[in-house]
Amino acid sequence: MALKGNLRDFSVTQLLNLINLARKTGTLTIEGPTEAAWVSFRDGKLIYAQLGNEDGTLVGILLRGGLVSARQARAIKTHASDKNDKELGLLLINAGYLVQQSILASIRQYFLDIVYKLFNWGEGFFRFDAGVLPPEGRITIRLNLENIIIEGSRRMREWEKLKDEVPNLEMALDFVERPGANIRDVNLNVEEWKVVSYVNPKNTIAQIAKANQMNDLEIRRVVYGLLHAGLVEVVRPDGMPIPARVKQFKPIDEGQRVSLVNRLIQRIRSL
Repeated sequence: MALKGNLRDFSVTQLLNLINLARKTGTLTIEGPTEAAWVSFRDGKLIYAQLGNEDGTLVGILLRGGLVSARQARAIKTHASDKNDKELGLLLINAGYLVQQSILASIRQYFLDIVYKLFNWGEGFFRFDAGVLPPEGRITIRLNLENIIIEGSRRMREWEKLKDEVPNLEMALDFVERPGANIRDVNLNVEEWKVVSYVNPKNTIAQIAKANQMNDLEIRRVVYGLLHAGLVEVVRPDGMPIPARVKQFKPIDEGQRVSLVNRLIQRIRSL
């Protein structure tokens, strides 16, 4: 019988701890509010992960990891459509296009990115099917769950902090006007420069993230750093309607307040 339940009662962290300690073999299916994920294990080790309708084939993973271009990915799919991931991996290695270490590193990072995303899923249902493993032709690896659980928990705490600091990705960014300041004099990393190049009241933070292929955690982390460096500020996007002004009520003066409280007390006593 499969183990199943609700994420409100049993978190992803608890599930992974159970699988690790019990050295379980099988596949954990998690259905979130908008998508599903499948994570497979062998003897308590993570070996495979797939998220929703994402292209989790080897070609899709290599494209996402930047090891092949979109044109190369299309060519591979056209000329090697009859090969599974294991056969295709050997073909690319033997042909000298890629080395084994690069392929495995890209697959490892893809699996980890999926699992780390699951740590933030607080709503949904799970099911663990013992003995169920990925399709035979897929490439699997073995990763210890202890380090994944520690890192996932750390990211979850960071995520909660960043959500408080940058709560709304539909807002935009603009440069802070500082006399004599020049953005080119600031020491930024590659990810920060990518975000800075899109800073404009016309672009929402969500649009900047999509343009740079960043997930919600990555874009919030970069925006948080830029905000605290005093380089940018959060602004209303161009064209966003201003909310209707809430009607302001005249405050009750102290005498009226005391009288009102006394009348309420008398009313309660008479009940």
